[in-house]
Amino acid sequence: MSLPVLPARFQAALSAEDGEVRVCASVGPQGQVVALWSRAGDRPALTPATEQPGWATFPDPVASRPVPVRVSVHDPDPVTAALIPELTVGHVTVQPLPSGRFLIVGARSRWRPDGPDRNAVIYDGDGRVVAQAVLGDGIEHAFAASDGHVWVGYFDEGVYGNFGWGRPGGDPPVGACGLARFSPGLRRDWQYPSHVDQPWGAISDCYALNVTDTDVWACYYTGWPVVRIRDGAVTSWAKHRRGSPRPGGPRRPGGPVRRARPDQDRLVTGQLTADGVQVTGEYRVVLPGGRPIPARTQVIGRGACLHFLTADSWYRLALTDIPASPGAAGLGEPGRK
Repeated sequence: MSLPVLPARFQAALSAEDGEVRVCASVGPQGQVVALWSRAGDRPALTPATEQPGWATFPDPVASRPVPVRVSVHDPDPVTAALIPELTVGHVTVQPLPSGRFLIVGARSRWRPDGPDRNAVIYDGDGRVVAQAVLGDGIEHAFAASDGHVWVGYFDEGVYGNFGWGRPGGDPPVGACGLARFSPGLRRDWQYPSHVDQPWGAISDCYALNVTDTDVWACYYTGWPVVRIRDGAVTSWAKHRRGSPRPGGPRRPGGPVRRARPDQDRLVTGQLTADGVQVTGEYRVVLPGGRPIPARTQVIGRGACLHFLTADSWYRLALTDIPASPGAAGLGEPGRK
Protein backbone atom coordinates (compact mmCIF):
# COMPACT_ATOMS: atom_id res chain seq x y z
CA MET A 1 0.00 0.00 0.00
CA SER A 2 1.01 3.66 -0.36
CA LEU A 3 2.21 5.60 2.65
CA PRO A 4 1.71 9.35 3.12
CA VAL A 5 4.90 11.25 2.40
CA LEU A 6 6.60 13.87 4.55
CA PRO A 7 9.18 16.13 2.88
CA ALA A 8 12.21 17.04 4.96
CA ARG A 9 13.29 20.68 4.74
CA PHE A 10 16.65 21.67 3.25
CA GLN A 11 18.84 23.37 5.83
CA ALA A 12 22.29 23.80 4.32
CA ALA A 13 24.96 22.35 2.09
CA LEU A 14 27.73 20.37 3.77
CA SER A 15 30.54 21.41 1.48
CA ALA A 16 34.15 20.34 1.70
CA GLU A 17 37.05 22.65 1.05
CA ASP A 18 39.43 21.78 -1.79
CA GLY A 19 40.96 18.34 -1.33
CA GLU A 20 38.88 17.47 1.73
CA VAL A 21 36.45 14.68 2.50
CA ARG A 22 33.99 14.46 5.37
CA VAL A 23 35.06 11.96 7.99
CA CYS A 24 31.95 12.24 10.16
CA ALA A 25 29.15 14.59 11.17
CA SER A 26 26.76 14.81 14.08
CA VAL A 27 24.23 17.19 15.64
CA GLY A 28 24.90 19.30 18.71
CA PRO A 29 22.60 20.27 21.60
CA GLN A 30 21.38 23.44 19.88
CA GLY A 31 20.52 21.62 16.65
CA GLN A 32 23.70 22.67 14.86
CA VAL A 33 25.61 20.24 12.64
CA VAL A 34 29.25 19.70 13.53
CA ALA A 35 31.51 17.96 11.03
CA LEU A 36 35.05 16.63 10.87
CA TRP A 37 37.06 16.93 7.64
CA SER A 38 40.40 15.55 6.49
CA ARG A 39 42.44 15.40 3.32
CA ALA A 40 41.21 12.68 0.99
CA GLY A 41 44.35 10.60 1.43
CA ASP A 42 44.02 10.65 5.22
CA ARG A 43 40.43 9.44 5.41
CA PRO A 44 41.12 5.67 5.61
CA ALA A 45 42.96 6.23 8.89
CA LEU A 46 39.83 7.77 10.39
CA THR A 47 36.96 5.84 8.78
CA PRO A 48 33.91 6.29 11.04
CA ALA A 49 32.15 3.35 12.65
CA THR A 50 29.03 3.84 10.51
CA GLU A 51 30.99 2.98 7.35
CA GLN A 52 32.63 -0.23 8.52
CA PRO A 53 31.21 -3.37 6.83
CA GLY A 54 30.52 -5.00 10.19
CA TRP A 55 31.26 -4.43 13.86
CA ALA A 56 33.51 -7.49 14.06
CA THR A 57 35.75 -6.33 11.18
CA PHE A 58 37.21 -3.24 12.85
CA PRO A 59 40.99 -2.87 12.57
CA ASP A 60 42.98 -1.55 15.51
CA PRO A 61 40.85 0.89 17.56
CA VAL A 62 43.20 3.84 17.14
CA ALA A 63 43.87 5.67 13.89
CA SER A 64 46.57 4.05 11.79
CA ARG A 65 48.58 7.30 11.97
CA PRO A 66 48.08 10.84 13.30
CA VAL A 67 46.37 13.06 10.76
CA PRO A 68 45.36 16.74 10.64
CA VAL A 69 41.63 17.44 10.64
CA ARG A 70 39.31 20.43 10.51
CA VAL A 71 36.15 20.90 12.61
CA SER A 72 33.30 22.94 11.16
CA VAL A 73 29.99 24.04 12.67
CA HIS A 74 26.92 24.63 10.48
CA ASP A 75 24.16 26.75 12.03
CA PRO A 76 23.18 26.71 9.17
CA ASP A 77 26.09 28.69 7.65
CA PRO A 78 29.46 26.94 8.00
CA VAL A 79 32.22 28.23 10.26
CA THR A 80 35.64 26.62 10.72
CA ALA A 81 35.76 26.11 14.45
CA ALA A 82 39.09 24.36 14.97
CA LEU A 83 42.13 22.99 13.15
CA ILE A 84 43.52 19.91 14.89
CA PRO A 85 47.10 19.14 13.79
CA GLU A 86 47.24 15.50 14.93
CA LEU A 87 44.21 13.31 15.59
CA THR A 88 45.05 9.80 16.75
CA VAL A 89 41.54 8.43 17.43
CA GLY A 90 39.89 6.28 14.76
CA HIS A 91 36.24 5.56 13.81
CA VAL A 92 35.14 8.87 15.22
CA THR A 93 32.22 11.11 16.00
CA VAL A 94 32.38 14.77 17.10
CA GLN A 95 30.35 16.96 19.45
CA PRO A 96 30.51 20.65 20.43
CA LEU A 97 31.16 21.53 24.06
CA PRO A 98 30.85 24.80 26.03
CA SER A 99 33.50 27.52 25.70
CA GLY A 100 34.28 26.70 22.08
CA ARG A 101 35.68 23.25 22.81
CA PHE A 102 35.02 20.00 20.95
CA LEU A 103 34.83 16.35 21.91
CA ILE A 104 36.03 13.67 19.50
CA VAL A 105 35.15 10.10 20.44
CA GLY A 106 36.40 6.88 18.86
CA ALA A 107 34.02 3.93 18.71
CA ARG A 108 36.63 1.42 19.83
CA SER A 109 39.05 1.10 22.72
CA ARG A 110 41.39 -1.81 23.37
CA TRP A 111 42.07 -2.89 26.95
CA ARG A 112 45.79 -3.18 27.65
CA PRO A 113 47.59 -4.16 30.88
CA ASP A 114 49.41 -0.83 30.88
CA GLY A 115 46.17 1.11 30.35
CA PRO A 116 43.35 1.04 27.80
CA ASP A 117 43.14 3.26 24.75
CA ARG A 118 41.93 6.73 25.66
CA ASN A 119 39.30 7.10 22.96
CA ALA A 120 37.83 10.47 23.99
CA VAL A 121 39.71 13.73 23.45
CA ILE A 122 38.60 17.28 24.23
CA TYR A 123 40.14 20.06 22.11
CA ASP A 124 39.94 23.80 22.47
CA GLY A 125 39.23 26.17 19.60
CA ASP A 126 42.96 26.32 18.77
CA GLY A 127 43.13 22.55 18.30
CA ARG A 128 45.02 21.89 21.53
CA VAL A 129 44.28 18.85 23.68
CA VAL A 130 42.46 19.82 26.87
CA ALA A 131 41.66 16.36 28.25
CA GLN A 132 41.75 12.68 27.33
CA ALA A 133 39.77 9.81 28.82
CA VAL A 134 38.58 6.24 28.35
CA LEU A 135 34.86 6.03 27.47
CA GLY A 136 35.04 2.32 26.72
CA ASP A 137 34.75 0.13 23.67
CA GLY A 138 31.73 -0.42 21.42
CA ILE A 139 30.36 3.13 21.36
CA GLU A 140 27.21 3.48 19.27
CA HIS A 141 26.23 7.06 20.20
CA ALA A 142 27.94 10.01 21.89
CA PHE A 143 25.94 13.20 22.46
CA ALA A 144 26.81 16.23 24.57
CA ALA A 145 24.31 18.37 26.45
CA SER A 146 24.62 22.15 26.63
CA ASP A 147 26.30 21.94 30.05
CA GLY A 148 29.06 19.68 28.76
CA HIS A 149 27.79 16.38 30.13
CA VAL A 150 28.23 13.56 27.62
CA TRP A 151 25.80 10.66 27.13
CA VAL A 152 27.20 7.48 25.61
CA GLY A 153 25.21 4.51 24.30
CA TYR A 154 26.97 1.21 23.59
CA PHE A 155 26.40 -1.62 21.13
CA ASP A 156 26.70 -5.27 22.14
CA GLU A 157 30.49 -5.57 21.97
CA GLY A 158 30.78 -2.60 24.31
CA VAL A 159 28.28 -4.21 26.69
CA TYR A 160 29.64 -7.76 26.73
CA GLY A 161 33.28 -7.13 25.91
CA ASN A 162 35.79 -7.25 23.06
CA PHE A 163 39.35 -6.03 22.42
CA GLY A 164 40.41 -7.44 25.81
CA TRP A 165 37.56 -5.98 27.88
CA GLY A 166 35.81 -8.53 30.10
CA ARG A 167 38.34 -11.29 29.49
CA PRO A 168 40.23 -13.02 32.33
CA GLY A 169 42.72 -10.53 33.67
CA GLY A 170 41.03 -7.57 31.96
CA ASP A 171 38.73 -4.90 33.30
CA PRO A 172 34.92 -5.16 33.02
CA PRO A 173 33.60 -3.29 29.97
CA VAL A 174 32.97 0.40 30.65
CA GLY A 175 29.77 0.02 28.63
CA ALA A 176 28.40 -3.01 30.49
CA CYS A 177 25.48 -0.81 31.59
CA GLY A 178 24.59 -0.02 27.96
CA LEU A 179 24.09 3.72 28.59
CA ALA A 180 26.15 6.11 30.73
CA ARG A 181 26.59 9.80 31.40
CA PHE A 182 30.00 11.40 31.81
CA SER A 183 30.80 14.71 33.47
CA PRO A 184 32.27 17.67 31.56
CA GLY A 185 35.64 16.31 32.75
CA LEU A 186 34.74 12.87 31.27
CA ARG A 187 34.24 11.03 34.53
CA ARG A 188 31.28 8.65 34.63
CA ASP A 189 28.66 10.06 36.99
CA TRP A 190 25.53 8.04 36.06
CA GLN A 191 24.81 4.67 34.48
CA TYR A 192 21.71 2.82 33.39
CA PRO A 193 20.43 0.57 36.21
CA SER A 194 20.94 -3.16 35.90
CA HIS A 195 18.03 -5.48 35.10
CA VAL A 196 17.78 -6.53 38.74
CA ASP A 197 17.04 -2.94 39.74
CA GLN A 198 14.17 -2.28 37.31
CA PRO A 199 11.46 -4.23 35.43
CA TRP A 200 12.11 -3.23 31.83
CA GLY A 201 15.30 -5.19 31.15
CA ALA A 202 18.98 -4.49 30.70
CA ILE A 203 20.51 -2.93 27.58
CA SER A 204 22.24 -5.34 25.19
CA ASP A 205 22.45 -2.79 22.35
CA CYS A 206 21.47 0.88 22.64
CA TYR A 207 19.89 1.25 19.21
CA ALA A 208 18.58 4.81 19.60
CA LEU A 209 19.50 7.79 21.76
CA ASN A 210 18.11 11.33 21.82
CA VAL A 211 19.73 13.74 24.28
CA THR A 212 18.20 17.06 25.31
CA ASP A 213 19.13 19.32 28.22
CA THR A 214 16.23 18.04 30.33
CA ASP A 215 15.41 14.53 29.06
CA VAL A 216 17.24 11.63 27.48
CA TRP A 217 15.28 9.13 25.38
CA ALA A 218 16.46 5.67 24.35
CA CYS A 219 15.21 2.51 22.68
CA TYR A 220 17.21 -0.66 23.03
CA TYR A 221 17.54 -4.37 22.47
CA THR A 222 16.22 -6.57 24.00
CA GLY A 223 12.55 -5.81 24.51
CA TRP A 224 12.58 -2.49 22.56
CA PRO A 225 11.12 -0.34 25.35
CA VAL A 226 11.06 3.44 24.98
CA VAL A 227 12.70 4.88 28.10
CA ARG A 228 13.11 8.42 29.38
CA ILE A 229 15.79 9.51 31.84
CA ARG A 230 14.99 12.70 33.72
CA ASP A 231 17.00 13.84 36.76
CA GLY A 232 18.46 10.34 36.96
CA ALA A 233 15.07 8.62 37.16
CA VAL A 234 14.06 6.14 34.44
CA THR A 235 10.51 5.86 33.09
CA SER A 236 9.68 3.11 30.59
CA TRP A 237 6.97 2.53 28.01
CA ALA A 238 7.05 -1.12 27.02
CA LYS A 239 5.64 -2.94 23.99
CA HIS A 240 7.44 -0.63 21.61
CA ARG A 241 7.01 -1.52 17.96
CA ARG A 242 10.33 -2.33 16.36
CA GLY A 243 11.10 -0.40 13.18
CA SER A 244 11.26 3.11 14.63
CA PRO A 245 14.27 3.02 16.93
CA ARG A 246 15.21 6.70 16.75
CA PRO A 247 13.16 8.68 19.27
CA GLY A 248 12.45 12.16 17.97
CA GLY A 249 11.24 13.73 21.22
CA PRO A 250 8.86 13.37 24.14
CA ARG A 251 5.61 13.88 22.25
CA ARG A 252 5.81 11.39 19.40
CA PRO A 253 8.98 9.27 19.39
CA GLY A 254 9.74 7.73 16.02
CA GLY A 255 12.01 7.75 13.02
CA PRO A 256 13.61 5.78 10.23
CA VAL A 257 15.55 2.65 11.00
CA ARG A 258 19.17 2.90 12.01
CA ARG A 259 20.94 1.18 9.12
CA ALA A 260 20.31 1.10 5.38
CA ARG A 261 17.53 -1.35 4.46
CA PRO A 262 14.45 -1.31 2.20
CA ASP A 263 12.34 0.66 4.71
CA GLN A 264 15.04 3.19 5.63
CA ASP A 265 12.72 6.09 4.74
CA ARG A 266 9.84 4.87 6.93
CA LEU A 267 8.77 6.92 9.92
CA VAL A 268 6.37 5.70 12.62
CA THR A 269 4.65 8.04 15.05
CA GLY A 270 2.92 7.13 18.28
CA GLN A 271 1.50 8.24 21.59
CA LEU A 272 2.94 7.21 24.94
CA THR A 273 0.14 5.69 26.99
CA ALA A 274 -0.21 3.66 30.16
CA ASP A 275 -0.30 0.53 27.97
CA GLY A 276 2.88 1.36 26.07
CA VAL A 277 3.42 3.02 22.71
CA GLN A 278 0.29 3.34 20.59
CA VAL A 279 1.14 3.75 16.90
CA THR A 280 -0.78 6.67 15.38
CA GLY A 281 0.68 6.88 11.88
CA GLU A 282 3.22 5.69 9.33
CA TYR A 283 4.89 7.85 6.69
CA ARG A 284 7.60 7.84 4.08
CA VAL A 285 10.15 10.64 4.44
CA VAL A 286 11.35 12.21 1.19
CA LEU A 287 13.62 15.06 0.21
CA PRO A 288 12.19 18.28 -1.25
CA GLY A 289 10.48 17.61 -4.56
CA GLY A 290 9.69 14.02 -3.57
CA ARG A 291 13.21 12.71 -4.14
CA PRO A 292 13.99 9.54 -2.16
CA ILE A 293 16.28 9.54 0.86
CA PRO A 294 19.72 8.31 -0.33
CA ALA A 295 20.73 4.90 0.97
CA ARG A 296 23.68 6.08 3.08
CA THR A 297 21.91 9.02 4.71
CA GLN A 298 22.73 9.51 8.39
CA VAL A 299 19.62 10.13 10.50
CA ILE A 300 19.99 11.73 13.94
CA GLY A 301 17.28 12.69 16.41
CA ARG A 302 18.03 15.66 18.67
CA GLY A 303 15.19 17.11 20.69
CA ALA A 304 12.04 17.50 18.61
CA CYS A 305 13.80 17.23 15.22
CA LEU A 306 15.12 14.52 12.94
CA HIS A 307 18.21 15.53 10.97
CA PHE A 308 19.08 13.89 7.66
CA LEU A 309 22.73 14.20 6.62
CA THR A 310 23.40 13.11 3.06
CA ALA A 311 26.77 13.14 1.32
CA ASP A 312 26.56 16.88 0.68
CA SER A 313 23.44 18.32 2.34
CA TRP A 314 21.58 18.71 5.62
CA TYR A 315 17.80 18.31 5.84
CA ARG A 316 15.53 18.49 8.87
CA LEU A 317 12.07 17.28 9.85
CA ALA A 318 10.50 18.70 13.02
CA LEU A 319 7.66 17.18 15.02
CA THR A 320 5.64 20.25 14.09
CA ASP A 321 6.02 19.21 10.42
CA ILE A 322 4.15 15.97 11.10
CA PRO A 323 0.37 16.34 10.60
CA ALA A 324 -2.08 15.39 13.32
CA SER A 325 -3.33 12.50 11.14
CA PRO A 326 -1.67 10.58 8.29
CA GLY A 327 -4.50 11.58 5.95
CA ALA A 328 -3.31 15.18 6.03
CA ALA A 329 -0.05 14.27 4.29
CA GLY A 330 0.44 13.54 0.60
CA LEU A 331 0.39 9.99 -0.76
CA GLY A 332 3.41 8.21 -2.11
CA GLU A 333 3.68 6.20 -5.28
CA PRO A 334 1.29 3.25 -5.61
CA GLY A 335 2.73 0.07 -4.22
CA ARG A 336 5.43 1.84 -2.20
CA LYS A 337 5.75 0.44 1.32
